[in-house]
Amino acid sequence: MTAAHTANTNSLGVATHTLFVCKTCASVWENGKRLGESGGEKLLKNLQDLAQNWELRDEFPIQEVECMSACNRSCVVAFASNGKLTYLFGDLAVDGTASAVLDCASQYYAKPDGLLPWSERPEPLKKGVLAKIPPF
Repeated sequence: MTAAHTANTNSLGVATHTLFVCKTCASVWENGKRLGESGGEKLLKNLQDLAQNWELRDEFPIQEVECMSACNRSCVVAFASNGKLTYLFGDLAVDGTASAVLDCASQYYAKPDGLLPWSERPEPLKKGVLAKIPPF
């Protein structure tokens, strides 16, 4: 285990990294009700399935979010951690991006400040950065 992986939880045992996934992204609505499975739900399932074999599954939990208010840029995910930049990515395809999201999350995990240079990100996450929020 490298030094970058030693602070997996805070003093309360809560994971210090989180991958947020909007589950209402790319929804179809009719008469104020969502029809069928949304694109966000499909992406979430793809990520959860793939994460079962991900080396960081326990250190970097996936948390579903009802809405991340980026509806015109769906599908949306975010990487967040205490003391690191927070990234919000949009315009992600439902199919074929889960692996890239987890690869990028692994890069984020390994960076002390969370900085994800464009040239180092997987191709599907080179575009679509909606926000890079300073750490608090």
